[in-house]
Amino acid sequence: EAENAERLTALAAQRVGEQTPSTECMLDPAQRPDHTRPEDEAEKIFHLVLELTNPEQREAALLELSKRRETFIDLAPILWHSFGTISALLQEIVAIYPLLSPPSLTAQASNRVCNALALLQCVASHPETRTLFLNAHIPLFLYPFLNTISKTRPFEYLRLTSLGVIGALVKVDDPDVINFLLSTEIIPLCLRIMETGSELSKTVATFIVQKILLDETGLAYICATAERFYAVSTVLGNLVGSLVDQPSARLLKHIVRCYLRLSDNPRAREALRQCLPDVLRDATFSACLKDDVTTKRWLTQLLFNITESTQHVQ
Repeated sequence: EAENAERLTALAAQRVGEQTPSTECMLDPAQRPDHTRPEDEAEKIFHLVLELTNPEQREAALLELSKRRETFIDLAPILWHSFGTISALLQEIVAIYPLLSPPSLTAQASNRVCNALALLQCVASHPETRTLFLNAHIPLFLYPFLNTISKTRPFEYLRLTSLGVIGALVKVDDPDVINFLLSTEIIPLCLRIMETGSELSKTVATFIVQKILLDETGLAYICATAERFYAVSTVLGNLVGSLVDQPSARLLKHIVRCYLRLSDNPRAREALRQCLPDVLRDATFSACLKDDVTTKRWLTQLLFNITESTQHVQ
């Protein structure tokens, strides 16, 4: 531990040295209190990272670091390159597995592991560590969380935070990310959450499917067989039906974008002529979309695409 502390201190000094004359770039100035010197904050971060490797100090360190992850720009590389830190975060994740079945996850345990997941999301988001994170196959540790079905708040929070890590990966258009997710069967997990999760979980899961579809390999994968296409389109259709009584402009936006992207594939476009929900063809969602110019444009383009398809057939 002393050796690790020495190494972290040296790395901190090196990073502070690299920042001169503008040390402030390590912290987001808009979010840093006026009285906090960047050097002091950096030193605090390194001490907290060190505490992650001490089981007795880990819970408090997880909480403090998760609060600081948005304001400390270089947190992800520090987490990744410091000795034992990622292992400590994975220990937190694995420790929850026995509580998944039968479902016995408490709010405190959920909060603790979600703080660890928030730090992993930080690593997944950072350009310096994203590929390293992916190559280590760390997202696979989260799949058991996505596979849970309990609707209690601790489990819902766990699923939502896990989805946030995957969402952070797909935000950047990286074919390697899409290939990894396709090869590890993320789509069935997302489809289940799109059917059974809370509105927010459904929205994030649909966003992930949308980003997969927007990739050429992802679109080809989903449209390669009728089974895959109908698995996705059926869940999208059910989602649309659920929004008739409980509209959500945010969720509807991602659904429409998924349908529009599917219409770029000739075989899928033909199928959508039959299976696109009628409520997307009429004025059912006019009030919901009245202020959303982008989604209205996407919906218009979608309807034009499948209409064009009909005309070509005739």
